[in-house]
Amino acid sequence: MEILLQQIINGLVLGSMYALIALGYTMVYGIINLINFAHGEVLMVGALTSWTVIGLMRDAMPGAPGWLILLLALIIACVVAATLNFVIEKVAYRPLRNSPKLAPLITAIGMSILLQTLAMIIWRPTNKAYPTLLPSESIVVGGASISPTQIMILVVTAVSLAILTWLVNYTKLGRAMRATAENPRVASLMGIRPDMVISATFIIGAVLAAIAGVMYASNYGIAQHAMGFGPGLKAFTAAVFGGIGNLAGAVVGGILLGLIEAIGAGYLGTVTGGVLGSQHSDIFAFVILILTLTVRPSGLLGERVADRA
Repeated sequence: MEILLQQIINGLVLGSMYALIALGYTMVYGIINLINFAHGEVLMVGALTSWTVIGLMRDAMPGAPGWLILLLALIIACVVAATLNFVIEKVAYRPLRNSPKLAPLITAIGMSILLQTLAMIIWRPTNKAYPTLLPSESIVVGGASISPTQIMILVVTAVSLAILTWLVNYTKLGRAMRATAENPRVASLMGIRPDMVISATFIIGAVLAAIAGVMYASNYGIAQHAMGFGPGLKAFTAAVFGGIGNLAGAVVGGILLGLIEAIGAGYLGTVTGGVLGSQHSDIFAFVILILTLTVRPSGLLGERVADRA
């Protein structure tokens, strides 16, 4: 039971990061029906930007507390990631908005490769040790331990999801996003500017990806140019698992995927004597995904599809 509790904690932490990334995928898909496969690389840029900022600030402010350095690095990473995603949408995706669906999809894959290559040039293709800025003493709960970094991840994720829910449901921008997702042509007749709404959606998704990137690097203590591919693929899987285009589905899918992956790798690995361990964690998540989509192709919560005029 201690192993199970520990893996549940690990799964919630991992699933929280998947959920934040999956929200970026599902928001963009819900509005313009595009899978932004460069989203994982935005996460990577956010993480590496924060790593650079932390190094500069530790040299410039040697006595500053770790949480303050991490907070400032997170803010700067969000700004850089938001700017990058805004440029990507305007330069790479907007000219292809009325093109056949395959064109923007191939462009997104090309943009992913381009960003990885640029990151290799800027930050060099080496693993960067991400510094631990929060206390390292873990808290023991029922025989399982949770670190301050993991607590930070859970709290930041909960706050981010609460802010996003408020933004989408109770603000003028949120109403504009919902209207554009339902019918961009009619929304434009009502005074909404779809281009501005789509750009805002990409910016919000980039901020969530940057937050997830900083938390991912903080949790695992490493950052490098290819770090966005794995979490990006898992988050896309989580979005499909929960129901692509559905915000609640992205959160549920991300958390469930993290729990399945952690429990399968840790608890079942112990039960089977190490035959199924952490190196096989992808097996559990994708087997459950395939079985779920076989029974319910639209995902757990299904996609909210609007009737377009």
